[in-house]
Amino acid sequence: MLVGRRRFFGGVAAMPWVVGCSAEPTAAPVVAKEGERAVLRVASAHPTVEGAGVHLRRALGSAAMPLLDPFLLLDEMHSSDPADYMAGFPRHPHRGFETVTYVIHGAVQHRDSVGNNGLLADGAAQWMTAGHGIVHSEMPRQTGGELWALQLWVNLPASKKLIAPRYQDVAPETIPELDVGDSRVRLVAGEIDGRLGVIDGIAVAPTLMDVAIPAGTAFRHPLPAGHTAFFYVLSGNVSVGPEARVVASGEIAVLGPGAAASCTTTTGARVLLIAGAPIGEPVARRGPFVMNTEAELDQAYEDYRAGRLTES
Repeated sequence: MLVGRRRFFGGVAAMPWVVGCSAEPTAAPVVAKEGERAVLRVASAHPTVEGAGVHLRRALGSAAMPLLDPFLLLDEMHSSDPADYMAGFPRHPHRGFETVTYVIHGAVQHRDSVGNNGLLADGAAQWMTAGHGIVHSEMPRQTGGELWALQLWVNLPASKKLIAPRYQDVAPETIPELDVGDSRVRLVAGEIDGRLGVIDGIAVAPTLMDVAIPAGTAFRHPLPAGHTAFFYVLSGNVSVGPEARVVASGEIAVLGPGAAASCTTTTGARVLLIAGAPIGEPVARRGPFVMNTEAELDQAYEDYRAGRLTES
């Protein structure tokens, strides 16, 4: 049973979601020719409602695709109707993992229990390590009507689940924009030809790229062979891997092992390429907390009720 953020706002969740450490999908990997990563699975993001009434599409973190170790959730909010998003995500706690917010259009106001307060606007990113615990709110702001933003949840290894919270707030102008072949890449995290993204010090050594690919061209990026990797298509259509598996807007393509992720497009497309080192530990997840055992989840809820969640 999945218990999302929306259930938290209505009271303490009663049922845990506990899964093993193996990443979905579990099908036998396809070894791609010449090191190109093949597609293991394609799935569509499905509509859901979270927070205080935010309409979004969930590509990762559902019953159909609960996790891709170390990634726990990927939500896309994209609407020109303020009624779909203005209720936002009022104050709620986190422990044991990291949230990554990436704003394409619009703005999100962030405020938390340790004194951080700021506005993420067009092109900004934030990598928040909740660690031991934090209570925060994420509230969309109207800046012309459209909100287009994504949130990724990234697990922490057991050794780092109770570290002090950390923020990396990334202004749009500080994100490197690089040409990779014919494509234009915004490099939030990872490396391209020795150039590093602005996010650093993350346990899973992540890659997070926003890639604009012109019609009739290809994109290819080398990745560590052991890293979990996937494309999420923001717009257009791409053909992924050596088998040219067609993946459309709003779909996630999970990649198998290999030396590089690749895709082509006849229409022009915009994709996220996300990758990271798997943690390989048990995952116990309930509402806003991600730990290794049910007992640790119980402790997180007890600490929150007692006001100890944010005590390091």
